[in-house]
Amino acid sequence: MSNELINRITIDPDMCFGKPTIRNSRYTVELVLELLSAGMNNKEIMEDYPGIEEKDIFACLNFATQLLKVKLVNKVA
Repeated sequence: MSNELINRITIDPDMCFGKPTIRNSRYTVELVLELLSAGMNNKEIMEDYPGIEEKDIFACLNFATQLLKVKLVNKVA
């Protein structure tokens, strides 16, 4: 399942300044994570952003989880 999810995340240097996006769209992983952290649930996100599917939200969470597996993270103030 992890490979299926991670394949939904794309990085194109010519789109959204190279930020990770969902399936080559202009919806960024950052946007989805911000919406979740603001308290929106999956259904609300999909209603507000019809191009986003539930698997895309899971893919964003999976992508963030993989990023946190690095050995050193600098704390941002």
